[in-house]
Amino acid sequence: MMARSWIAKTCLGALLMLAPVTAASGQAPISTLDRIVETGTLRIGYSADSAPFSYLDADESIIGYSIDLCGRVAERLQQQLGLAELKIAYVRRTTSDRVALLKNGDIDIECVASTNNAERRNSVAFSYPHFMTAVQFVALKAGGLRAVADLKGRTVTSTSGTTVISSLNAISRERGLSIAVMSTPDHETGFDLMATGRVSAFVMDGILLAAMAANATDPGQYILSSDALGPPEPYGLMLRRDDAAFVDAVNAALFEIYTKGEIEPIYEKWFMQPVPPHGVNLHFPMSEALAAAFATPVVVGD
Repeated sequence: MMARSWIAKTCLGALLMLAPVTAASGQAPISTLDRIVETGTLRIGYSADSAPFSYLDADESIIGYSIDLCGRVAERLQQQLGLAELKIAYVRRTTSDRVALLKNGDIDIECVASTNNAERRNSVAFSYPHFMTAVQFVALKAGGLRAVADLKGRTVTSTSGTTVISSLNAISRERGLSIAVMSTPDHETGFDLMATGRVSAFVMDGILLAAMAANATDPGQYILSSDALGPPEPYGLMLRRDDAAFVDAVNAALFEIYTKGEIEPIYEKWFMQPVPPHGVNLHFPMSEALAAAFATPVVVGD
């Protein structure tokens, strides 16, 4: 026990040497690694409706690609810190409160599907990418909407707290499309407004739309847009800024998972095989860009 305690303190000390000091307050920022050692718990932010990344199964259990990946990260953090046990506490987050939960210290890591872009990096840090996707829309097939240009003069919806709404408004202005955008509190509400014909389309990351349509009661009613609102962007596990030691520890764990052949079976499980709750197979092969990101992990934005 004494040896394990010494190892934990030694590993923690080495990692915390990298953590900067908060300039505004003159105090050291929240040390996630320190708190993990003290409590023996990693707090993971999850989503209830972001299949296949993070969502609830029929029995309300928390499952998904990002959840599995963070489970592997937790195992390596336990090894890095020399802990006999590392418990996971799941904290439900929404697109609107996820950044606040991180900043307040209510969660240590967000394991869902958050886009890593310059705007969001002003508030949070990101791990190495774990997925890439572009923004598209889903609509009722009977409505005849196929391309972004078809949304001219239409009312569409997207989820609040995402970067999609600002991108959609910008494209609408640039192309003179006069698209009216209605924000919703979650993905399920946005999809339902589209499915019931109250809006013309639901705009969100393509992979999330594909998963929601595939898991709908009648998937054949829906169609994904033929084009995207922009180039593919990376998803990353979201972390607090100014906690470099924890970011480095998470990325060290991901580096091993990515480069030692562990990521491929996890990806295969969630994107190329039937997944709960309806046994739908997304048939979504790993892209060349994502495979390259796994082969040579790089922090986007550095």
